[in-house]
Amino acid sequence: MFGESFSLFRVLGFEIRANVTWLFLALLVTWSLAAGFFPFVYPDLTPLTYWTMALVGMLGLFFSLLFHELSHSVVARAHGLPVHRITLFLFGGAAEMESEPEEPRVEFRMAIAGPIASVVLGVAFYLLAVAMATVGLPEHVAGVARYLGFINILLAIFNMVPGFPLDGGRVLRAALWQLKGDIRWATRWATRMGQGFGLLLVALGFANFIAGNFVGGMWWFLIGLFVHAAATASYSQLLTQQALAGRTVRRFMTADPVTVPADATVEEFVEEYLYHHNFDRFPVVRGERLVGSIGLSEVRDVPREERDRTRVEDACEERVKENTIEADMKADEALNRMQQSRTGRLMVTEGDRLVGMLVLKDLLRYLDVRSELEPD
Repeated sequence: MFGESFSLFRVLGFEIRANVTWLFLALLVTWSLAAGFFPFVYPDLTPLTYWTMALVGMLGLFFSLLFHELSHSVVARAHGLPVHRITLFLFGGAAEMESEPEEPRVEFRMAIAGPIASVVLGVAFYLLAVAMATVGLPEHVAGVARYLGFINILLAIFNMVPGFPLDGGRVLRAALWQLKGDIRWATRWATRMGQGFGLLLVALGFANFIAGNFVGGMWWFLIGLFVHAAATASYSQLLTQQALAGRTVRRFMTADPVTVPADATVEEFVEEYLYHHNFDRFPVVRGERLVGSIGLSEVRDVPREERDRTRVEDACEERVKENTIEADMKADEALNRMQQSRTGRLMVTEGDRLVGMLVLKDLLRYLDVRSELEPD
C-alpha cells in the first residue's frame, strides 16, 4: 500500500522492516525538532546541539514505535498467531500477521497491549528525565528524555481513538464482534470510524494551513491521509481473507503448466518456448521433479555463442521458497506472499513434484467477480 520496504534486523524472532515512508518521517521529525521544537523550548544553544538532540529524539521515536509494535506481536504469538515481520510506516507500524484473531478476546488483548506498552515506556522516559535532572545533567539533555516521555503518552492516547485500524479501533471491533458475533459487520463499522477520523484530521490540516500554521497543518494532513488509507486497506484485506476462506492454492492453480526439460539447451528454450508462449517464466523439470524456473533474465546471462551448448538446468533459477508454494496452502496466505514479493507467478508443488502454476491475475479475477456478485 505504501511502496517498498527493506529489512533492518531481527528482534525476538521478528523481522524488523522499514517502509520508504519511514525515511520521510525520520527526516521530517529530525528537522522539526532541530529547527522548531527544541530551539523554542531551550533557546540559546548551538545548532550542533539542536541537531544532536533532534537525532536522539528521532531514534527514540523509532525505538518507541518498535516497542509498541513488539508488544502487539508478542501477545499475538502467545495466542498462536504467527507474526513474521514488523514494518514501520509513516506515523506508525504494523505487525504483519498471517491471519486475523479468531476470538474477540484475543483481538482485545492484542490491541490493548500496544497502548499499555507506550504508557509504560512514557513513564520510564519521564523517570529518566527526573533522574538526569537530579544528578545535575543540563536541562536540555533531560529535556530529550522528557520529550520522548510525552511522545509515548501521546502515542498511547492517539492509538486509543476508536477508529480501525488504530488500537482503539481494534478494541471497538472486539466489542462489536463480541456483541453481534460477526467480525465482518464489526470491522465495517470500526473501519468507517477510522475513515471518518482520518478525514477529520485532513480537514484539521487544511484549517491549520489557512491559519498560517504550515508545519502543523502538514502533520495533521499527512496523518489523516495515512489513517484513512490504512482503514480502507485493512477492511479490504478482511474482505479478501473471507472471500478466500476455506480455499487452497489447488483451487486456483493452473494444472499441467508448460514446462521446460532440464536437459534442453538455452537455445532450444528460446526457440521452442520463449517465442511461442506468452509467459515470463517457465518451470524447469527433470521428469516430474521440479528443478527451478527460467525466463528472459536468465537467458540474457548466457552469452549468445554459448546458448546452444548450455543446458537449461545450468542456467535456471533454483527452486527456492520465494518462487514455490505448496498446493494445500491457504489461498489468502498465497496472495499475501505474492503481493509482498511482488511476483505474479508461483510454482505449485507437492513435495518435489510440480503440480501447477499459481497466477496472481487468476486470484484477482476471482475476487473481482465475487465482489460483483456479492457486493455486501
